[in-house]
Amino acid sequence: MKEKKSASILKKFLLFNFLVFSVLGLFTFLYIKAIQPKLVQKKTSNHIIIIKNTSDHLDRLKVKFSEKGISTFLLSTRFLFQSIDRVQFFDKEGDLIGDTDILDLDQGVFSKNDSIIEEDIDGSKKNQNKNKIIKDNNIDSSLNYYNEVKNNILYRIKSQPLITERKIKNNFLVSTLSKVIINNKTTGYILVTEEANEILIAVQERKNFIIRTVLAIALVIFIFSVFLNKYILKPISFLVKYTEIIKAKSDKAINIDQFFVRSDEVGKLTQSIHEMTLDLQKRTNRAETFSTDLAHEIRNPLASLKGAAEILDKTIQSKDREKLLNIINHDVERIERLITDYSQMLKDEASLSREKMIKINLGIIIKNVSEDFKQVILSSNKNIIIKIINKKNNNKGIYILGIENRIEQVIANLLDNAISFSKNDGTILIEISELKYDFLITFKDEGPGFKEKNISTIFKRFYSNRPMNFGKHSGLGLNIVKNIIELHRGKIKALNRTDAKGAQIEFLLPKYS
Repeated sequence: MKEKKSASILKKFLLFNFLVFSVLGLFTFLYIKAIQPKLVQKKTSNHIIIIKNTSDHLDRLKVKFSEKGISTFLLSTRFLFQSIDRVQFFDKEGDLIGDTDILDLDQGVFSKNDSIIEEDIDGSKKNQNKNKIIKDNNIDSSLNYYNEVKNNILYRIKSQPLITERKIKNNFLVSTLSKVIINNKTTGYILVTEEANEILIAVQERKNFIIRTVLAIALVIFIFSVFLNKYILKPISFLVKYTEIIKAKSDKAINIDQFFVRSDEVGKLTQSIHEMTLDLQKRTNRAETFSTDLAHEIRNPLASLKGAAEILDKTIQSKDREKLLNIINHDVERIERLITDYSQMLKDEASLSREKMIKINLGIIIKNVSEDFKQVILSSNKNIIIKIINKKNNNKGIYILGIENRIEQVIANLLDNAISFSKNDGTILIEISELKYDFLITFKDEGPGFKEKNISTIFKRFYSNRPMNFGKHSGLGLNIVKNIIELHRGKIKALNRTDAKGAQIEFLLPKYS
């Protein structure tokens, strides 16, 4: 089955933002489309009120719906339409019979115009009375417009007012056409027209605001995407490649040192992965080395065991047979101890990573373990003295952060090792000193001391300089001690005593803070 290729976080982030932008864009488009009709409707609501009030005035004043009647009405109600740009009156056939744009309500121009006398070529004269309503040429002189209004009156308008929108030059006009009903009969129509440029301005302002907002958000997303890619995604990509190279056991080198200097989560993650990788490599190398060493250690007693068994079959004397049987028994015990300690060590290493460190009193642990060993020494008829010397400057507890049973294991292994090399009537000293940041614990015995030039080799597995009763020891004790001390962020070293003959092992453990 082909593995599905996953998209990067950056692509998912951009896709998510694109979807969000698409949804917001759709709602914004619908909002822009709806805002203008709402503003127009608000404007026409005022028109309808004016038309209703005008109809009521016509009915109350018994105004005849004709050119003369409407002209007289407009003159007598000069302040009625001051807030409206234009009001036009039409009869039932759709003909214009009144228009506020050709009347100067403030100057009272509803007087008759002067007669205009025309003289023909033959000398005859014609008197033409111009006392008629003339269509305004400044606002709308197009005959098509009046034809459109007439068609609306005759064919479209029914019970509801008819609302129209027009844009003439740079002006936006909103018109409301409605019936004039007097005594339940339609006597004519009123067309209210108002300039509504503020609607276009309001819509444009909203569009500009939305565009500015979208551009600002897009800029923020772009900057965040660059930051996300450079400071988060690329480092994670490097770490992924780093782990894949380690997984594939490839020799290809990848440099992640540039992320160690970062103090943020990426730097901590890099440091954690690097330390975990080194720890896994260390454990792998340790397991490989340990397996090789264990095979070597078991091979020696097995060879001795095999040789003793072959000789035993040919040996007749009882003393020689007893000696060979002792050798066989010693080698069996040695193999058993190796396997037991090896198994226990693997369990300990696995459990160490899961156990939680707590505040513990190191002084009490040393005292308790020492008391247990004193009882063991008494039961074995030995005369070895264990002394604890506290060199601390105060009586406060010796508190550290650690795993109690592991620290007990350290003290027990060091005491057991010291007893193994100590002669009868010897003394083992445990000294406790306090430094600025650490506690120093020193174990001193009166044994033969270390003969090695490089004393640090005693902490290696299966160290070869063992006491005579090695059948009871696997050579893993000091190595286990070293691992536990290092787990607690401490240090351990071995040296020969300077004040007397014997060995000295000391370790540092950080104070609890």
